Amino acid sequence: MNARRPIRVLVAKPGLDGHDQGAKVVVHALRDAGFEVIYTGLRQTPEAITRIALQEDVDVIALSSMVGAHLPFGARLAPLLREAGLDDKLWIIGGNLPAQDHEALRALGFRGIFPTSSRLDAICDFIRENAP
Repeated sequence: MNARRPIRVLVAKPGLDGHDQGAKVVVHALRDAGFEVIYTGLRQTPEAITRIALQEDVDVIALSSMVGAHLPFGARLAPLLREAGLDDKLWIIGGNLPAQDHEALRALGFRGIFPTSSRLDAICDFIRENAP
């Protein structure tokens, strides 16, 4: 963690996912916990998420996915993040994430996986413990 500034977290809503209430709750919880949060809003492409992560010099790239497209979207996003030199950042994902998909998400590079039942303090603690 960079001692000169708070941990910077990008919260992105990928693809055609229009369900943003959960993401907004997480954004508020992260801000209340002292993180600096950049929220992309809805319907972001992998290219846009990569560009924003670079421009904002974030420490954490967090996706909120509720529509079941997390694996194909992650498969498109991961190589872009790596090519951009963002593979040293903490990648996390939350939302409607069936247990059978967790290993595939880890294989893509997501270190934190938070299904809809996850506690907000658990997300904050994980970021504090694992952010670069």
